Amino acid sequence: MTRTPDFDELVGSDLGREERERLEHVHDLLVIAGPPAELAPELEGGPTLAMTIGGPKRRHVGRRVALLAAAVMVLLLVFLGGYVTGNGSNGGGLSGGHTLKLVGTPQAPAAFALLHVESADPAGNWPMTLSVTGLPKLPEHGYYEVYLTRNGKVFAPCGSFRVKSASGAVSVELNAPYDLRTGDGWVVTKQLPGRHEAGPVVLTQQNA
Repeated sequence: MTRTPDFDELVGSDLGREERERLEHVHDLLVIAGPPAELAPELEGGPTLAMTIGGPKRRHVGRRVALLAAAVMVLLLVFLGGYVTGNGSNGGGLSGGHTLKLVGTPQAPAAFALLHVESADPAGNWPMTLSVTGLPKLPEHGYYEVYLTRNGKVFAPCGSFRVKSASGAVSVELNAPYDLRTGDGWVVTKQLPGRHEAGPVVLTQQNA
């Protein structure tokens, strides 16, 4: 039986609080996802996470953090296709500390995303991290928008992003400065140049 990697062993104890929390969250996602059913042959001989962050203990912390973040991002994308999110009683993203699964609509059938909603801060902001793959690059001045939905309809924007290609991946920090309610959800829309209202939905939340 393979031992679950210990986060402290991987990154050490000399990280800043924010960097540690960010990397520990992604580490936990990888542990939950577990190993894939079958690793592609071209990946079998590739570098491991331990190889990426290994080396002398005195290596510059900033470089180690950057390498770890890159390695974790690659591993996360490998696991995305087989990841099943445990939403528990979340229902619509009301509770903090949950990771939600978003799946592609007919507008972008190959798209997939994980939206991690943090607990609200004292001011009422709900920080979020969206990791997405499979969305095509849009024309110049086009972008994707993350929307909060309420009663099955687009309610309010939470942030926008762009992608370089459908084969790549993007991870962006977002925020929902709203009073979230039970039943609220999330979608991603395609915003083409010259369009100001919510565009076609390309990703929608998959409830448990």
